[in-house]
Amino acid sequence: MSDRNPIDPRHDGPDHDDRDALNRRLHEMSQEQFQRQMTQATYLLTQGKGKEAIPLLERCFEFRPDDIDVLMNLGGAYVLAGRHKQAIPVLERATELAPNNAAVWSNLAAAYLGKLVTATGERQERAMDAYRRVIEIDPAYPNVHYHMGLIHIDRREWDDAHAAFTRALQTNPHDDDARTMRDRVQEIRNQPPTPLNN
Repeated sequence: MSDRNPIDPRHDGPDHDDRDALNRRLHEMSQEQFQRQMTQATYLLTQGKGKEAIPLLERCFEFRPDDIDVLMNLGGAYVLAGRHKQAIPVLERATELAPNNAAVWSNLAAAYLGKLVTATGERQERAMDAYRRVIEIDPAYPNVHYHMGLIHIDRREWDDAHAAFTRALQTNPHDDDARTMRDRVQEIRNQPPTPLNN
C-alpha cells in the first residue's frame, strides 16, 4: 500500500486566492481602460471633435451606464455630431441622476432644439423649458439667455428676445454677440408694424 496521498482534484487549477487576485487585476485593468478612454474622449470634446469621441464614450457607457460624466459627455458628443435624437435619452437619464446640474439641462436643451432653422414649435418649447430649468439652478449660467433670445427671434417675439439678450449682457457684459443681437432686435422694435416684423 502506497504512502502517497491521492491528488486532490480541487488543487488542479488556481486556488481561490489566485482567482480573487486575477479578478482584482482584471477589474483594475478595466478601470484603467475606462479612465484612458474618458480622458481621450474629453480631450476630443474640448477640440470640438464630438464625432470622433462617440465610439470611446459609447464603450465607456457600456461599462458605466449610470455615470453622470459619461452621460454628459456622450450626450454632448451626440449634439456636436448633429445626432440630436440619440442625445435626448442619454441626457434625460442624466437629468434623472443629477436634477440640479445646470450643464446637463443646457445640453438637453440643445438636444431638444437641434438645428434652430429646422426646429418645430414643439422642439423649441421643450428646449425653452430645459433652458428655464438651467436658469432656476443657475441664473448666470453662460449663453442660456442668448440661446433663448435666438429662439424668440425665430418666433418673432421681439420684446422677449430683447429681454433675453439684455439678461445675457447682464450675465456677461462682454458678450458682443448678445449686444449686436439686442441692437438688431431694438431696430425691429422701433420700426412701424408690418407683416414682416409683426
